[in-house]
Parts: sequence; C-alpha cells; structure tokens
Amino acid sequence: MAVLKVKFTKTRRDKLAQILWILNWVSVVSGIVLFSLGLFLKIEIKKRNEVMAKGDVNSLPNMLISVGVIACIINFLGGKICYDCSDANKFSRWKLVMLPYIVCTFCFTFCILVGALMCYTMRNELEESLYLGLRDAIKFYKDTDIPGRCFLKKTVDMLQIGFQCCGNSGFRDWFEIQWVSPRYLNMASKEVLDRLKSNVDGKFLVDGVPFSCCNPSSPRPCIQYQLTNNSAHYNYDFLTEELNIWVKGCREALLDYYTAIMRSIGIAALLIWLFELSVLIGVRYLQTAMKNVLLLGDLEGESDGWLLENSFVETAKYNINIIKNLGKANQISTVSGMNDPNINVQNTNCGKMNVTTKSIPAAS
Repeated sequence: MAVLKVKFTKTRRDKLAQILWILNWVSVVSGIVLFSLGLFLKIEIKKRNEVMAKGDVNSLPNMLISVGVIACIINFLGGKICYDCSDANKFSRWKLVMLPYIVCTFCFTFCILVGALMCYTMRNELEESLYLGLRDAIKFYKDTDIPGRCFLKKTVDMLQIGFQCCGNSGFRDWFEIQWVSPRYLNMASKEVLDRLKSNVDGKFLVDGVPFSCCNPSSPRPCIQYQLTNNSAHYNYDFLTEELNIWVKGCREALLDYYTAIMRSIGIAALLIWLFELSVLIGVRYLQTAMKNVLLLGDLEGESDGWLLENSFVETAKYNINIIKNLGKANQISTVSGMNDPNINVQNTNCGKMNVTTKSIPAAS
C-alpha cells in the first residue's frame, strides 16, 4: 500500500511544478548561504590559526563549503526539471533521470543534516586544538628573535587584549614558563642569577604576567609583577583584587566565541535542511504523479502521487535484498523462481566413453 498517497488533477500538477520551480531557485540561494557560512567560519578559524593545533577543526567549514556548492548545482538542475514537468511531453525526457536525481538529493540533504549536527558536536575537538595551540604559543612567547616564532608575542598580546583574557586556562599559566626574553635580563644582577639558579631547568620564572593581561577597567594601576606578594604593593590582596588583570583564560574565551558562531550556523543549517527536505518531498510527489499519468495514457486526467509505492517495511526489505544481491552477480540467480536449467539433468556417461587410445612407441 502506498505511503501518503495524494490524488492530483492536471491543474494541481501544474501548480505543484510551478511552485517547486520557484522553491528550487530559493534553494539555490540557500546553497549560497551555506557556502558563505562555511567560508566565514573557515576565515575565522584561520585568523587564530597560530594558536590552534592542527586537527579536524577545518572539517566542518570544508563540509559546509562543499555542501553549499553541491546545493547550487542540484537545485539549479531541479528547477529545470520541475519547469519541464508542467508539460507531459517534456517530462518524458526526464522520466528516467528523476528517480536517481531524488536519491542523490536525499543523500545531499542528509549531508546538510550531518553538517548541522557537527556544529554542536565539535566543541571537544575545538577545545583540544585550542589547548595545545595556546600552550605552544605561550611557551614561545619570549622567542622574539627566532624566525618562525617572532610573531607569536604580538599574536598572543593582541589575542589577550581583544578577547579580554589571560593565559591558557588563566593568568597563573604565565607563572610556569619563562616569558621574558633572555636578552632583557640583566645577568649582572644578583636577583636574576639567584632566580635562574633556583629553578631546576634554569628558567627565569616570576609571578607576573605580560602587559596585555591588564584590565583597563581596574580602578588602580595595573600590577603585573609579584601578583601573589601582598607586601610588595600598598593596600593589595591578590585573593580579592584579581580584577586588576583578566581572570578568564584565552581557551575559554575563544571556545565561547567559536561555539556561539557554530551554534548560529547550526541553526541556519537545520532550517535549510528542513526547507530542502520539503522541496524534496514535493519533487517526489510530482515525479510519481507524472509517472502515473504516462502509465494511464490520459494526460488531462487525474493521477496518484505518493512518497513510497509500498509500505516502509516492504520498501526496506526490497532495498536490503538489492544490496545483498549486489555481490552475487557471478552466482546463479534464484530470484522469482528462476532456477539453474542444468539442475536435475541426468548424466549421460560422459566420463565412461570407450575411446581407443594409441600407444606411444617406445624409443629404440
């Protein structure tokens, strides 16, 4: 029994074809939107590429860009098909193409849904990429004279100022690395030498942060050094005056920023998926209605349209059988009662024929 069968008159078929022609052009615009969103996300990720580790972060924007391009091509073709379906004579040349087109469009529509879901499931991959990238960027902050790393100080400073953050997880990350370049250390100073000797790795570690961690909204001048020493500053308590510098870590700030972008893109992709799915359902109705018109032979009469010719269970079983038989092309078919014509045929003593053989004369 057909699923969701609807009866169409010629007028309703023509109106459906015209509406789908318009909607397919709207779908072309939605494909451009998907492409633009993917390109925007790719550019935003590339802006902070220096503080991200290499990984699968770019898989989402690349998928959105690809799906957007495919959407434009498929929906442009769909618009042409729906426009020709208003005429039964023109439909006859698309008759064999429409079912493969619907199957391909269904797969493409499923890809849009996957892309929308990826916008909500890539947070862990993004967080790991930011953690590793920021860790290395902060580690090489001091290497302003080394080619390939000299830009990292400016990158990290601009990041901390722009996103109002400090360190990877927080400002205390700067306490664990040497972020002051050796060229700016006075090796004649006893304090510097004692600090270098006090560290196992010979690093100059201080309880201080770069200037870019300073909060300009703080009522007092920024305190960058000896942040945990209350006696080093007048009327200061590091446990209560952390507002003097940014408290939020840059990983959290960037993660919130990209998560907000991906959520917005995910909502847009879900809306586009629902729209594409509705267009696909309309094209399926049009295809089955026009196919039945040609079978009936009355181009002006009524015809039935449906989503599935049989029930969901029967359709699933039929497709499963097709998949199972794909690998049996070289085997004897037993479908529809077709048996091997050579089965149960009696043997005619082919192996016991009285044939005289000539003996080979022995060599003399």
